[in-house]
Amino acid sequence: MPREYRYQLLENQLRAVIREQRILPGERLPSVRNLCQLHQASRATVLHALQRLEAQGLIEARPKSGFYVRLPPRPLPSPPRINRQIEAPQPVTVSELLLDIMRRGAAFDLLPGQGEGDVPAGITALNRSVGRALRRQHGDDHQYYDEPAGLPVLREQLAGRLARRGAAVHAGQLCITSGCQHSLFLGLMACCRPGDVVAVESPGFYGVLQLLEQLQLQAVEIPSSSADGMDMDALEMALQRWPIRACVVSPAFSTPTGALLPEVSRQRLLALAEQYDLAVIEDDIYADTAFSQIPDPLLALDYSGRVILCGSFSKSLSRDLRLGWIAGGRWHQKILQLKLVTQLASGRALQQGVADFLADGSYSAHLRRQRYLLCQQRDQLLAALREWPVTVSCSVPEGGLALWVVLPPTQDTRQLYGAALAEGIVITPGPLFSVAGGFRHCLRLSFAHQWNAARLRALQRFGDLLQPA
Repeated sequence: MPREYRYQLLENQLRAVIREQRILPGERLPSVRNLCQLHQASRATVLHALQRLEAQGLIEARPKSGFYVRLPPRPLPSPPRINRQIEAPQPVTVSELLLDIMRRGAAFDLLPGQGEGDVPAGITALNRSVGRALRRQHGDDHQYYDEPAGLPVLREQLAGRLARRGAAVHAGQLCITSGCQHSLFLGLMACCRPGDVVAVESPGFYGVLQLLEQLQLQAVEIPSSSADGMDMDALEMALQRWPIRACVVSPAFSTPTGALLPEVSRQRLLALAEQYDLAVIEDDIYADTAFSQIPDPLLALDYSGRVILCGSFSKSLSRDLRLGWIAGGRWHQKILQLKLVTQLASGRALQQGVADFLADGSYSAHLRRQRYLLCQQRDQLLAALREWPVTVSCSVPEGGLALWVVLPPTQDTRQLYGAALAEGIVITPGPLFSVAGGFRHCLRLSFAHQWNAARLRALQRFGDLLQPA
């Protein structure tokens, strides 16, 4: 494991003291001299740790007084719950604006290409695991394809993780894919035919809209809120009006709203699926980003094979790790056939490396570190939004990678996209998360990256582009 320096140890200890409220908000920390004596550390070490905590927004320095735990910031209002009329199903056409954002590598970064700092410990451990797996190859292993379902040892590890979340899935019910988008693609192909109607969250993941367009499926948008996700009353009304074949939903920290679907809504969704013969495609990709306990999947409540669970490590570990999985329920055999057609096979060495990474506890250790980091980065983003010249409302998710920000109705984020791009800033406008191009005064802002000085300046500069009405 990478070495942890003295200032990092002290930083972690003080952070725990603050989070456990052993020193309350507004109270003074021990003096630098006392911290040096208590932790047997140099003045430089103590100051470095305190400065890092200050940069994270946990403490503040007061002139000639010392360091204090910051008081809770003034909360931003939550996005309003909007009762929108459900529009009839319609074909999907994804905006070319999305292609521009993806080409710039800016799906989760205001300033793409501004990466810096050390490689995270989790990625270092993952690289070692994959390297060892590659070195263990022997003979002519490289001349053979993996079986369509994927490497058994990886499926066993994934089944074990799902079992700990309450989903009774065994390795034979899982299939390895090239990522969650591939899993969603396989799930939709398995249960739908061209022209079928699919219910989607609104606002919802633009990647799902891309798949619907390519598969010639129609979408009916179901209103979703940052407070409690997809509106089940609206879904039931849509099911009564149209022959909906499938529903794509992200119960855990969905993008862009960050909502966590309540237990009562989960149970009702599965009851509606039984009543209307509905396939439920669960996008579980953000569950492992939970700041506290990882929520159970919908699959844990499914007793008739109606839930198709899709997941990957791209949001919790690395966007560059194109490895996902799908539990296809009653469509499992069809999905295996489609996997053979669309991907043929997955790389065995990569699967073995990831399986080892899971088995030796490195992934769990990575998640423990990540949850603190993401929570801090979320809070830093919230603090920055309070400094904007206009009042905004936004979600405050307990997981995921982004906030859903609602600007005053006079703002148009599609127009702001060009103005921001002229400043080297790439935003993700709200209309990308809707079939009908709604949410023009909304945008998704990510806290996936550390808020270095350049990103904070970009965030402030974009705020300056918002002119008060």
